[in-house]
Amino acid sequence: MKYSLSISKSFVLASVFLISYIGALAQDGALLYGKNCAQCHGANLNGGNAASLVDGIWQFGAEDGYQFRNIKFGIAHLGMPSYESTLIDDEIRAIMQYMKDQANKVGAEKPPLAKELETLDYDINVEIFAEGLEVPWAIDFIDENTALITERPGRLRVVKNGKLQAEPVNNTPKVLNEGQGGLLDVAIDPDYENNDWIYLAYSHEIEGSGGESRPPAMTRIVRGKIQNNTWTNQEVLFEAPHEMYRTTRHHYGCRIVFDPWGYLYFTIGDRGAGYQAQDVTLPNGKVHRIHKDGSIPENNPFMAEENAMKSLYSLGNRNIQGMAIHPETGQLWATEHGPMGGDELNLILAGKNYGWETITYGKNYNGSIITDETHKPGMEQPALYWKPSIAVCGLDFYRGDLFKKWKNKLLVGALKYEEVRLLSLEKDRVMHQEVIVKGQGRVRDVSTGPDGAIYVVLNKPGTVIRLTPKNK
Repeated sequence: MKYSLSISKSFVLASVFLISYIGALAQDGALLYGKNCAQCHGANLNGGNAASLVDGIWQFGAEDGYQFRNIKFGIAHLGMPSYESTLIDDEIRAIMQYMKDQANKVGAEKPPLAKELETLDYDINVEIFAEGLEVPWAIDFIDENTALITERPGRLRVVKNGKLQAEPVNNTPKVLNEGQGGLLDVAIDPDYENNDWIYLAYSHEIEGSGGESRPPAMTRIVRGKIQNNTWTNQEVLFEAPHEMYRTTRHHYGCRIVFDPWGYLYFTIGDRGAGYQAQDVTLPNGKVHRIHKDGSIPENNPFMAEENAMKSLYSLGNRNIQGMAIHPETGQLWATEHGPMGGDELNLILAGKNYGWETITYGKNYNGSIITDETHKPGMEQPALYWKPSIAVCGLDFYRGDLFKKWKNKLLVGALKYEEVRLLSLEKDRVMHQEVIVKGQGRVRDVSTGPDGAIYVVLNKPGTVIRLTPKNK
């Protein structure tokens, strides 16, 4: 009995201490802000030499993790210093809580979606194409009047004649909706008019695997057809050996594209095991190439290498979530998430090694060094890297006629920075980049529609917007 009372007393004392500690931190947040931040962001947080912190706009990442790292490690190229050596982590969190409390006090809200945008070449009309979606991930078009949109929790949605259909497609594959996993990419066969094939990428879980609390999972590629709003005729095109599945819940990839010669390319992220991206016997951290029926091309670059996965096309890729084929050259381009810093744009070539995690321009999210190496013989350099990371996601070459000045330019989406960037390429060089969409939401995908409009898939809000040039 005395033992129980002693435990209870200790618990009460610990709780009182914790409450006092949290209260002290809350008070310190205002003092710490005044000492470290007010000179630039204003005593009332409403801006000065730097942006307001109570207007609902976060240019460099709205989520807590982004804000924490921005304070701790700074944004050097914009003149924001790092506080890694002057503030402990709890003090940074206290400042963040103070900012959040002040924003709530003044009723700060993210501004509504813009109706117009201005770029160097065009003034743009913005309209909502679909809304009320739950973590939309990808969009592709069956024809000018029909679009398919994936929702990460596992739904395939149809937009018909400009209207989002109430019922998702029935009987789509079961997905592991956990962490970064779920229903990912959707791609329409280039010869859809003759064969009706639709391709899906998703996180596939091994069911009944010994009662594990976290069953292993891996990216899987299937194709099927939609008849009477039901997924039918499914064929599995790629499923890794189950012993290669992992219990992690992030870095699945995945994009699907087709080149002019009929090859199908898809990506699998490193699944949180960067060292495996260099292992040709494993599927993760790679780009894969197959025929549209799932068979392996005889000229794949690792066919002759003993024990290598025969579907491999490139290796050393951390987590590719943007991939596109150049409309004129047929070249494969990809955007790849770096760690903290080092997002990459790469021209993907057969058999090449893109370095992860042996070389990188980034470092771990806690600031520790992954490697000091940024170059190594036999490993490719990116065509462009972003440091700090903008969290690249979604990629397409503009192929329409509405924005004639942007023909064959590259549209790059960004999650963290909530951007679409327009990149001008000259062969394998990036000549210029411009932000054409900013602050509308986390950009998950960007695509040229058959009507020549640009479609941007947003998370937070779960919306797809349609961009067209304003009539002069």
